[in-house]
Formats: sequence, C-alpha cells, structure tokens
Amino acid sequence: MAETKTPASKRASRPMLVAFVTVLLDLLGFGIIIPIQPFYAEHLGASPTLVTLLGASYSLMQFLFAPMWGRLSDRIGRRPVMLTSISIGIVGYVIFGAAGSLGVLFASRMLAGFGAANIGAAQAIVADTTSGADRAKGMGLIGAAFGIGFIIGPAMGGLLGQLGPEAPAYGAAILGAMNLLLAIRYLPETRQPGARAPAHGRRSIISFRAIGDIAGRVNVGRLLLIVLVSVTGMALMEQALPLFIERIFVPIADYAMGSPDAHARAAALTAYVLVAVGVTATVVQGGLIGRLTKRYGERTLIRVGSFFMAVSLALMPLAGSADSFAGLIGCGVLLAIGSGMLNPSLNSFLSRSVSSDVQGAALGLSQSLSALGRTVGPAFSGLLFEAGRDIPFYAAGGTLLLAVVIALGLKKLIEAD
Repeated sequence: MAETKTPASKRASRPMLVAFVTVLLDLLGFGIIIPIQPFYAEHLGASPTLVTLLGASYSLMQFLFAPMWGRLSDRIGRRPVMLTSISIGIVGYVIFGAAGSLGVLFASRMLAGFGAANIGAAQAIVADTTSGADRAKGMGLIGAAFGIGFIIGPAMGGLLGQLGPEAPAYGAAILGAMNLLLAIRYLPETRQPGARAPAHGRRSIISFRAIGDIAGRVNVGRLLLIVLVSVTGMALMEQALPLFIERIFVPIADYAMGSPDAHARAAALTAYVLVAVGVTATVVQGGLIGRLTKRYGERTLIRVGSFFMAVSLALMPLAGSADSFAGLIGCGVLLAIGSGMLNPSLNSFLSRSVSSDVQGAALGLSQSLSALGRTVGPAFSGLLFEAGRDIPFYAAGGTLLLAVVIALGLKKLIEAD
C-alpha cells in the first residue's frame, strides 16, 4: 500500500531542507552585497588594495571563528549555534547599511563574517542526516544553495542598489531575519542524543590538539590543503573581477572620473557574470553531482574540477584582451563546472574520512581554511591588480594547478569510489 511519506521520513528530511534554505538565505544576503561592495568602498575613498582588503576582513573573521562554531556545534548542538550565528550576521548587515566611513564599513563586514562562519555547522547537519553513499549529494545540495544565492543575490543587489548604496545591506538584513525565523520554527537538533565531543575538546572550544588529531588522519591533511589552495585561487579572482570588468568594459573616461553611471554599469556586468556562474553551479551541484560521484568517484571529481578551474582562470585575461564579455562569461561557466565538481566532493570526502563525533569540527576546520584562503587571496589581489590587471587571474590559475598536484596523492577510502 503506497504512502506519500511517513512522519519519520519527514522528520529525517526536514533538517536537510532547513539547512539548504538557511544557507540559501545566508548566501542571498552575501550575494546582494557583492556587486555594490567594491564601488561603495571606492565611493568612501578606498584604493583597489583597500577594496580587496574589505573582502578579506569578512573572511578573516570566518577563518578565526569557523572552528569555534563547528566545535561548539559538536559540544552543545547544531541548533543553538545556527540561531546565534544568524542573529549576529543580521546585526552586521544593519551596521553596513548605516556605515558612513571606511572604518565602520570594515567593522560591519567583520561582524557579518563572524556570524557567517557557521557553514561548517550547516554541513554537519547534512552529515548528521545522510548516509555515506548519499553524503556527496547532500553536500551538493548545500553547494546548490551557494549557486542559487549567486544567481538571485547579485540581481537583487543590482535592483536594490538603484534605491541607494545602503539598500542592499538592509535587504540582506531582512533576509537574515527571515532566515532566523525559519530556523527557530523548523530546525530540529540533529546531533545524536548522548553524543559526546572528543575528551580533549570538552574543556575548550578551540583546541589545537583536536585540530592536529583531525588533520593527521588519512587524506584529511591533504584535503584541507586543497581547500586552502583552491579557495585562495578563487578569492584572487573574485576580488579582482569587478575592478577588471570596470577597467575593460566601462569607458575609460567614465571610470577614471568615478562616475556613478560607470560604477552602476560595472556592478551590473559583474552581476551578469556571477549569475552565469551561479546558474551553472546550481545545475552541477544540485542535479548532476550525485550521478557524477557514483560514476567517477570523489577523488576523480576533485582532480578534474581543480583542473577545469585552473584553465578557466588562466583564460579570463585572454577574454579581456579580446574585449569579449561573452568570452568572460564562458570562462565563468567553465569555472562553475569545475567548482561544482570540486567543492561538494571535497566536503563529502572529508566528512567520510573522519568519525561522526568530530564531523562538525572537521567541517568547521575546512571552513576556517576556506576563510583563510578568502583572506589571503584578497590581501594580495589588490596589490597584484595594481601591478597589472591580468596578474591576479594568472596567479589564481597557478594555485589551482597546485591543487591538482596535491589531489593526485589522495588515497582511496575502503568504501569510497
């Protein structure tokens, strides 16, 4: 006798859905800011180096506090961590909207970054509620939330930006409030009843001994290094991309004078590229990653995805030299295909390489290193851009080639591939 869905299966699927929507709303808020942030900072007097450091300040906080949120979720549960971190992010966006100086702008991004360091806890929810065979698909669903956020967020940011430079930030705060209400109402605790954090981690939230134990397991150190290297390369590109587009596809006289129309056009073109990337990433991570993983395995997808990303990053300056915006979008699509293979495969392989009692800590550590990459990349991106507009992209391609080399040394898990 057919049954639509049992109450137990509904309870099992609810955390996955809420984790997806929570990350989606989080990324929508982040995506809204992307098109206007560089030009908002330039309006307040920032140089290209300071513009990219603004992005680094957000990620620096994620680097510092992602392990804390992950280990805290192992210790007290996923639900309280998610509710607290979402609330902090809302405050950060409100301050961003009210910023009247670069100092306040930096402070607001740091506070928002502190709140947004919760992705490891969201991934732990997925790991809590999926089996090893389905975990790549579950991580792909979280990756799809990133993709959708990059589709809708920049478009919303461009639209809200017409109302004023502060409007996208307040829009992000409203989305954060929706996120919080959703989590309060529907997010259950997914950490197993009676589960205990590792003995050496009970007394403190940040434990270097625990980090060393996790990183020392088979494949884990190599996987974490791939996370750091690949994200650093992506961040080198991401922070330079709006400035790159402004210099090439906006009339020189307009951007040199700091024309509002030039900023608006550059923000719109940046949004177009990000939407193309987001659509492609959503298709790969939301619809294809499960089948690709079953056919080729996570190790292969990590290697091939890294290689696709390296090629696409190296081709971006060539598209700029040819004055081809369509070519730049094509590079973005190839980049998204590679990223759609790499990211969920990394997270799935990492979660299956550690025991269940430290999944939150391991995924939090991964997010911390990801944030470190998004800190290091922007810290150098502006300086490289000032030395030559193409240099950040070639440097990014080189770092992804390094990720390919590291991935060649990954060992097969007994139940993997």
